[in-house]
Amino acid sequence: MGKVAFLFAGQGAQHPGMCADLIESEPAAKAVFDAADAVRPGTTEQCLSGTKEELSQTINTQPCVFAADLACARALAAHGVTPDVVAGFSLGEVAALTFAGAYTDEQGFELVCHRAELMADAAEKNPGAMRAVVKLDAATVERLAAEAGDAWPVNYNSPLQTVVAGTPEACEKLDLLVKEAKGRAMKVAVSGAFHSPLMADAEKGLAAYLADGHAPAEPSVPVLANRTGEAYPADEAARVELLSSQVANPVQWVRTLENMSADGVDTFIEVGPGKTLTGLVTRTLEGVTALPCETAEQLEAVLAALAEKGE
Repeated sequence: MGKVAFLFAGQGAQHPGMCADLIESEPAAKAVFDAADAVRPGTTEQCLSGTKEELSQTINTQPCVFAADLACARALAAHGVTPDVVAGFSLGEVAALTFAGAYTDEQGFELVCHRAELMADAAEKNPGAMRAVVKLDAATVERLAAEAGDAWPVNYNSPLQTVVAGTPEACEKLDLLVKEAKGRAMKVAVSGAFHSPLMADAEKGLAAYLADGHAPAEPSVPVLANRTGEAYPADEAARVELLSSQVANPVQWVRTLENMSADGVDTFIEVGPGKTLTGLVTRTLEGVTALPCETAEQLEAVLAALAEKGE
């Protein structure tokens, strides 16, 4: 019998009405949103009724997606689904750590709110942009980013999709280089050059916050880190370094998925809004099951699929 992984969605997956029917139908999901509202009043209402523009602001995106991610995972857990391993894409890593017991729901929510502020401030001080490059392998994208100047590969999403972050000027130069190389560069709707050296101030601020009594506890379920694609270690100082440095370093998502697969995971459940990670799984791995779980209908489909597989 294969293993099950939960994948926690990241920034960019947000949309108006996130988790609306789960909040109504699943008490475990509603409890997460209630906890979020206690820390940051109005979060539930923002998820349900916020405009696309409002939800796209980093200061709002991260708390809302975190709450949606965790609510979906808790709903699955309430139905007896226990993952063997978890991982989260970018901000989803905080939700994954929280689900795995490294933080209480309130602590995780406070952390993600602070993280959002730090990253928004860094983006304002160091304006940047991001491009999703497709149809080219990672090595080619790395070479083109270096040619473009202040641009860096930051999200290794799938074998033929790598996201680059950099200054606006470098990203415009990258567009031309990618076109010449017969690839395609698409603008990413974000407000900064996340996971790049332009986030150095956010990394410093987050390191100080984590060191000041907010270090993650050792997770009760293996959490694969974005930076390494490997499980968070037992050493607390190492966990702090991994989590703080994540904001200014690449997300090694391909490595994460490949390591999960090599460890026997054959069912990947995306928790949170959208289907982005489900798509990345199917474009990276063969012979596995990948299912989104944001709505009540999707929750039922996941439960049915697991029952059929005997998991």
